[in-house]
Amino acid sequence: MAGGTTLQKAIDLATKATTEDKAKNYEEALKYYEHAIEFFIHSIKYEAQGEKAKECIRQKCQQYLDRAEKLKAYLKKGKKKPVADGEEGSKDDKKSGDSGDSDTDSDPEKKKLQSRLEGAIVIEKPNIKWTDVAGLDLAKEALKEAVILPIKFPHLFTGKRIPWKGILLFGPPGTGKSYLAKAVATEANNSNFLSVSSSDLVSKWLGESEKLVKNLFELARQRKPSIIFIDEIDSLCSSRSDNESESARRIKTEFLVQMQGVSNDNDGILVLGATNIPWVLDAAIRRRFEKRIYIGLPEEHARGTMFKIHLGNTAHNLTEEDFRKLAAETEGYSGADISIIVRDALMQPVRLVQTATHFKRVTGPSPKDPSVIVDDLLTPCSPGDPEAIEMSWTQVESDKLYDPPVTMKHMLKSLATTRPTVNEDDMSKLDKFKEDFGQEG
Repeated sequence: MAGGTTLQKAIDLATKATTEDKAKNYEEALKYYEHAIEFFIHSIKYEAQGEKAKECIRQKCQQYLDRAEKLKAYLKKGKKKPVADGEEGSKDDKKSGDSGDSDTDSDPEKKKLQSRLEGAIVIEKPNIKWTDVAGLDLAKEALKEAVILPIKFPHLFTGKRIPWKGILLFGPPGTGKSYLAKAVATEANNSNFLSVSSSDLVSKWLGESEKLVKNLFELARQRKPSIIFIDEIDSLCSSRSDNESESARRIKTEFLVQMQGVSNDNDGILVLGATNIPWVLDAAIRRRFEKRIYIGLPEEHARGTMFKIHLGNTAHNLTEEDFRKLAAETEGYSGADISIIVRDALMQPVRLVQTATHFKRVTGPSPKDPSVIVDDLLTPCSPGDPEAIEMSWTQVESDKLYDPPVTMKHMLKSLATTRPTVNEDDMSKLDKFKEDFGQEG
């Protein structure tokens, strides 16, 4: 779904829900309320700008959630008299409640914390497949082993053969750790994917942060099979020390207990962590991540593939030999660095259009309809070209511009001005951690 439309979709669904509610079509109304709440939560997480807007959406969301709960209770009990919108119901109703449901319904504080975490659930799949991730074959195999196989072939994982419960992806920035997590969210169709960061779990109120951590894992258990992805996990689980705050220590302790505590059943739950600085993680947290996979800088063949992926369907005249040359010259560059090189190269034809003083007529596909070939397009050219027409880009009609293709010259120019973001000191620390605690990805 296109950005900016989720909130409007939520409002439309809520309008339909209230219409069905007034018409006493309670089952239909409940469906619309539930769908509207999902889209409201998605909007809070990814679209709403500013705390004021988020708070306003939260209030409406809570209002629809309360009404949905009443309708759910009414439909479950099959009452003859429907609960009026805004009524609290009788005392007997409150006592009997949803006795078959979890404690969440009877504990308003717990319900509030879990509704706050609902925004961590990825509703819209990122649509990134394994094939979109260049290289990282060992990391992909480990994730398939931990996520995809147990869902597809549960009979394989019985007795002592159990899937991995914790996987840590570590390596230099920009190498695809979060991108791999997005691929997992897409490929694990039957799993609930909860993507959280420190801002989702840290609260200014005393004791609330630990409850948020506990409720995160309870939410995952209710919805299993589940994947909990924690990006930059070092911000939550750094080494414990005597001079750290009490609240930070309590968050780490709760995390340790929830990941592998005596009374916690984590079957069907995978905790996926990502970090650039794994050496700051607490030893107990490190132990709970059974697989620690090093996501290193891309190899030469992977770099060549990345150039092709980032170019996409943009017009270019690069050959296979050009891609091999670019891959050879980008030793030490991360996937993010290559993305920046390509983006800069893609902008160079645009800069050429801006600075051009002469254009010439060419034949090519129409910008409005690529299937139609026209012969009156204009493209930048040198003043010495025999067909050159002196004019600036402001005089070119919007549907008459033929954008120049990306060339190897553009790529080399961008490469000359873009430096890698990782140096040898960073790599030596990561290599040391890999030798001591990790495995190659």
